[in-house]
Amino acid sequence: MTLALHAFREEAAEAQRLASALQVPLAFVNVHTFPDGETVPRIPEAARTTIVYRSLHQPNKKLVELLLAADAWRRNGAESLILVAPYLPYMRQDTTFRTGEPVSQRVVARLLDTAFDRAITVDPHLHRTASLAELFTTCTSTHLYAADALVPYLRAERVGPTTLVIGPDIESDPWVRRISEPLGLDHATFRKVRRSDVDVEIQAPADLSIAGRPILLVDDICSTGGTLRKATALLQSSGAGPITIFITHMLGDAEVSDSLSRAGAARIISTDSCPGHTSEIHLANLIAQSLAGSL
Repeated sequence: MTLALHAFREEAAEAQRLASALQVPLAFVNVHTFPDGETVPRIPEAARTTIVYRSLHQPNKKLVELLLAADAWRRNGAESLILVAPYLPYMRQDTTFRTGEPVSQRVVARLLDTAFDRAITVDPHLHRTASLAELFTTCTSTHLYAADALVPYLRAERVGPTTLVIGPDIESDPWVRRISEPLGLDHATFRKVRRSDVDVEIQAPADLSIAGRPILLVDDICSTGGTLRKATALLQSSGAGPITIFITHMLGDAEVSDSLSRAGAARIISTDSCPGHTSEIHLANLIAQSLAGSL
């Protein structure tokens, strides 16, 4: 066998969409759990090129299973091992914020770097790190943009020309531009002052025209929803029209989504990097296009 796509059963629907886009069969890893909590993954038949789909939200258990499975793939004939991890965890911990903490980003990247030949991810949360290549020095790394899946979705929905695309902080400016510019929409970013994990202040540019305009509020990650709630409340108080929130990685649960709706969001959508009831934007075609040139 020259090519195989393997996945874990928790992400069957997302992996099947990728299999359909690639037009390859899909097989699943089985994971056995021992009474003491240790696990042993049992892989399907490996191929010379084995693609592994494993989004790494709720990462701790998944990372151990993935690294153990990588050893099994190598032992069973995989010469090229490609990880498709739409969500890459621990990227936010890219420095020591307090004495005694690790740089988790470097630890996790190093583990994956030595286990795989290529890693593909979507909108990794890189602030003080210039690129994935700084983290993945052994394997090839590919950074995909969720905006490239969202733009055709918005075109199909015929998003109105007066829509204003907004990011909640200056760090979101690249995503805002990648969405707004192909669609010819106005864009802006707010200023965020973070006091703690859940305490943030959001400020809008003084000359920004918001009243009556449909809003697309975009962010890469939503965990508690605190930043997006503050931004939504500010937009509401400024007289904004209907507010749609787009999130690449929706880590928050249904209660977080409900809190955004209560804050004034008319609609919340996200990619399927983290499966859930908001994950309307499928990444399979974007990932398949990235893979096509190397298979």
